[in-house]
Amino acid sequence: MRIAVVDDEAGCRSEIEGLLESFGRENGVRLDVVPFSSGEAFLDAFDRERFTIVFMDIYMEGMDGLRAAARLRELDKRCMLIFLTSSGEHHPDAFSVHAFEYILKPFTRSRVYDVLRDALAVLPSASRYIEVVSERRTVRLYLENIVSAVTDAHYVNIGLLDNSVVRSRMTIQDFLRLTADEPGFIAVNKGIVLNAGYIAGFEDNCCVTENGARFPVRVRDRLKIEQAARDYHFGKIRSRQRRGTEEQI
Repeated sequence: MRIAVVDDEAGCRSEIEGLLESFGRENGVRLDVVPFSSGEAFLDAFDRERFTIVFMDIYMEGMDGLRAAARLRELDKRCMLIFLTSSGEHHPDAFSVHAFEYILKPFTRSRVYDVLRDALAVLPSASRYIEVVSERRTVRLYLENIVSAVTDAHYVNIGLLDNSVVRSRMTIQDFLRLTADEPGFIAVNKGIVLNAGYIAGFEDNCCVTENGARFPVRVRDRLKIEQAARDYHFGKIRSRQRRGTEEQI
């Protein structure tokens, strides 16, 4: 996930870069942070490469953030835009360029982290991963590739999209803590967690995944589990619809 930080104040650029990099390390997210000292420099680079998220200062010398953002929207309708500003007076202008959020200066670590968590919740999970120890090696597993996690004695067998399995000594609670920021992982029974994105349906008190595997569902909670899976899929559909609408604007 590439993130641009556009701010003509070196101190602010350095501070936000440091917070982004810390967030990535603490939350297992690959973040490639690229700083720019002006809107012109950013737009020149944007002609050659794309960014998933852009942190844009509004008050800059030369081309200000609102003008740079308007030009950005001509080039890319889907890029997530987060304004950095010392004043909230530009909310109507921010709406016109589909800004995702505002962060007021001086910003705090908690505010930046909260905005990033909100952003990740609506972005695809391709860049998000967890690290587990398997066969004495640290293995990086991307969340979008994880289908299931099943307890086996003192281990958890993590089933992947290619039907391979990574076995790690941990509890299912450890796995849930590692994936806590990803709402798609649902505990369907004691010691069984599934990625809702790969749930194809429910049959005979079992959850069936897209690869045909069947997992027993906790009977007393079946309706809640089915609803959680439907809510997840509905949220994904709405997210795609919103992105499609933005592309047409």
